[in-house]
Amino acid sequence: MATKQPDWEAIERTYRAGSLSIRTIAERHGVSNTAIRKKAKALGWARDLSDQVRKEVRSKLVRGEVRNDQGANCEIDAEIIEEAAEEGARVVRSHRRDIRKATILANLLMDDLMTTIQRSEEIEDAIEDETSEDNNGMRRASMLAAVALPSNSKILYQLSSAMKNLQVLERLAFDLNEKEKTDDADELSKMMEELSKDA
Repeated sequence: MATKQPDWEAIERTYRAGSLSIRTIAERHGVSNTAIRKKAKALGWARDLSDQVRKEVRSKLVRGEVRNDQGANCEIDAEIIEEAAEEGARVVRSHRRDIRKATILANLLMDDLMTTIQRSEEIEDAIEDETSEDNNGMRRASMLAAVALPSNSKILYQLSSAMKNLQVLERLAFDLNEKEKTDDADELSKMMEELSKDA
């Protein structure tokens, strides 16, 4: 049975768009990084459209429609930019939704922690009443430990770390950081994976 040949035309378009890492392109098309680099070098592919792609992604995110402000002379370049910008905008919108949900959840947890701390005496009294017939005191001790200062401090630290990470993610998703050219989609995905591991 013949093996499926890579779609080099699609690989070239994605490579030239410059919005995905070579590793990501290789994974999507089932080829190696090295094969793509060799082909790009042999055929003179340049990742020269990434700036235009970024501008179009921002345009899509801000206005919801694409305008080709660069007046590209080559129709194929305009198509590559359009495709890459559409995918980039979709990815960033998805990340923004995920970050917004995570931020809302972190704020709810912070509010819950605040309520627990403010009502700690009342909660401790309720625990004492609830466990008054607890002979060995294990149940009472574990319940009191759950609302104790060290436990709350740990939760506060974890929440503040999550908020810090979410703020970094949000700045990336809304392109508020001045930084060197990187694959923003890969960077956001990597940070979201790290956050989910910490949870």
